[in-house]
Amino acid sequence: MKLLAVDTSTRACSVAVVDQDRLACEITTGPTGTHSTHLLGLIRMALRLAETDLDGLDGLAVCVGPGSFTGLRIGVSTVKGLAFATDKPVAGVCSLEALAQACLPWPHLICALLDARQGEVYAARYRARDGRLEREGPESVLAVEEALAGMNEACLFVGDGARRYCEAIASILGPRAFFPPPSHDLIRASTVAALAQHLFAGQAVEDPDRLAPRYVRQSDAELKIGVPAAKRA
Repeated sequence: MKLLAVDTSTRACSVAVVDQDRLACEITTGPTGTHSTHLLGLIRMALRLAETDLDGLDGLAVCVGPGSFTGLRIGVSTVKGLAFATDKPVAGVCSLEALAQACLPWPHLICALLDARQGEVYAARYRARDGRLEREGPESVLAVEEALAGMNEACLFVGDGARRYCEAIASILGPRAFFPPPSHDLIRASTVAALAQHLFAGQAVEDPDRLAPRYVRQSDAELKIGVPAAKRA
């Protein structure tokens, strides 16, 4: 299955074309301003370097969150537009799972942390079983100290939230805290595509009309007008 995968959930941006297990092209940028100014250009470049086009794809994949509200809206709306235009199926992938997936085959607990600002992180815990990740507990947004609650075993911390609060994590957990190289803190679109392959194989595809960012936390605007969390998109 040939997929175009996109991640815009953080300040970095990543686009990849993957054909089954073969990476045809991947472009990952660091912080370069608003994703809306370059995402379509990166998609065109990735398709050209992979020597294919939108019609040659079997499906699309995108990180749906949690992460940057603006970034997620740009990535999801772009992929939705491409899905409608080409009548291709689409899969929504969790950004925290994509971070953890890239850390395999780490044999112990993995905690993916994305900087949520306001002194908080988006967090989820994962463990590999039979070569596949299983999430332990819900995705949440909370202070980093709360994200470590009850953790009494070796754990690998990954993501820009882990990098930002590495000193606090190390001071709390000591030798039980491990950190991968900084390159692992970027979400790679090729990893998004790998997770999407499993979703497509299990028929867990999204209706493009219902594809939406998963914010986990309410936006400041929603908080100001008192929108209940259950009514968020």
